[in-house]
Amino acid sequence: MKAVPNIISIFRICLVPVFIFVYFSETGDIKYWAILVYAVAGLSDLLDGYLARKFDAQSKLGKLLDPLGDKLMTFTVMVCITITRPILYWAVLVFFVKEVLMGIGGFLIHKKARVELPPSNFIGKASTFLLFLVCVTLMLFKDLPDPLAIALTTTAICLTLVALAGYLGSYIKIMKSMSDTTETTESNGETECNQQSVQDVNETRQ
Repeated sequence: MKAVPNIISIFRICLVPVFIFVYFSETGDIKYWAILVYAVAGLSDLLDGYLARKFDAQSKLGKLLDPLGDKLMTFTVMVCITITRPILYWAVLVFFVKEVLMGIGGFLIHKKARVELPPSNFIGKASTFLLFLVCVTLMLFKDLPDPLAIALTTTAICLTLVALAGYLGSYIKIMKSMSDTTETTESNGETECNQQSVQDVNETRQ
């Protein structure tokens, strides 16, 4: 059972090329199949997380595969939509930069503080869900006027940036806490050293 969440994450990653193939297929009802693949990927993300928590099956591999599958699918969907609607290219760039910053921040925290950032909060989950809805809307209504498509995408991206700000705030808080802990340790070390020096002097006098 502990391997099931990782298998689901791998399955989600395998859905990425499937989505690309379906999205650019010339079948008449292709948009519905593309949306179905995207929805299955989203549900699999919820399922593997639930199973990992319920059966205490969290692992280092799972912590890598789960977000990788999620971000890779979302990025792929956005790129495919942008190919058919180039006016939204900026959203892909913002999303890419945001994920890079989060990846760098997570790496630095793990390397320096040996801790992991807390799980996604309400804003993070809301931004992911809103971006999902916007992507589905853009796939479902390919004739949607550009101004409306831009407005919907901008709203989703803005909420994503708010989530990024919260992530950066957590990063700064963790690094500050680590710095305070280091300073306290050094201060205690200096105090102990001074006390030992005084003790040595007293012993010498005696």
